[in-house]
Amino acid sequence: MNIESIIGRRKFLKSAVIFSGLAALLGIARPAAAGLKELQRQPEHSGHGYRLTKQVKKYYETARL
Repeated sequence: MNIESIIGRRKFLKSAVIFSGLAALLGIARPAAAGLKELQRQPEHSGHGYRLTKQVKKYYETARL
């Protein structure tokens, strides 16, 4: 084997490792950026959900130990 073919192989392997690493990073970054956009689009609270009503207060009183 001559030196030029060894150097050429090493350059190829170095560039393949670098580009595959960059591709992996971009693959991770894209879904994360998409998740941030969805978080920004969440609608505001409509007022429904947990409320402290008479029934809930009564339950809390009867559930005490």
